[in-house]
Amino acid sequence: MVIFGLLIYLQMRLKALIIFLGLESFMLPCFTKQLLGVDCPGCGLQRSLLFLIKGEFASAFLMYPAIYPMLALFAFLGFNKFYPVKHSNTITITLMVATVSFILTNYILKFI
Repeated sequence: MVIFGLLIYLQMRLKALIIFLGLESFMLPCFTKQLLGVDCPGCGLQRSLLFLIKGEFASAFLMYPAIYPMLALFAFLGFNKFYPVKHSNTITITLMVATVSFILTNYILKFI
């Protein structure tokens, strides 16, 4: 219960920081979309991260579905750096394949 309350408190502090800094106005534009007129495979990643920081998890997934496998991959790589896991190569490759699959599937579905 204490952990849940702490998470809500941190989420509120992050929202206040985002509003204070105005991070939404400093987002980088997609140069591929500006130059070629089509989305790149990474379009939506910044907004998805912003939704995650705000605590809007469903919106983050809808904006960029590969966000969760990508976060799982980075979390595992960070964990494995400090606490080596026995089958880390297999887990890393599996998470990378899942992330790339989500990215490519999302990219293909944008054009359908």
